[in-house]
Amino acid sequence: MAWGRSSTPPPPRSALSKLLPLVILFIVLGAFAFVGYHLYLMFQKISDTTSEKMQSKNVVFTKDGLKVGVKEMKTETYVDTTQGFLVKAWNLAEWPSYKSRLWNQEAAINSGKETPKAESRNPFSRHSSSTTTK
Repeated sequence: MAWGRSSTPPPPRSALSKLLPLVILFIVLGAFAFVGYHLYLMFQKISDTTSEKMQSKNVVFTKDGLKVGVKEMKTETYVDTTQGFLVKAWNLAEWPSYKSRLWNQEAAINSGKETPKAESRNPFSRHSSSTTTK
């Protein structure tokens, strides 16, 4: 028969040829699982190191969002720093056309020829205050 089927049926498929597509599927799925697992491990490691670095800077990620902590500053340190800035401002201050109504009435107003500096003040020092003689 020219147009019909061949008279001999194809040989039966062997067990290996039936299982080969299934084995290939498991190999491909295993490769994807392996790559996915290692990507997961890498992202977890990056997340942990980032979290540790942010915690060292007082920033914490929580379920509610981002919480920023304030570094504790002792009152003594704060006062010393503020006093230091005030002393610097005092030492750098200069008022060329100012004459006080309350003190130093004899001083002439500066004519621009000579610019007197403000009186320098010494900053507070714990060492110098504790070693004073009575």
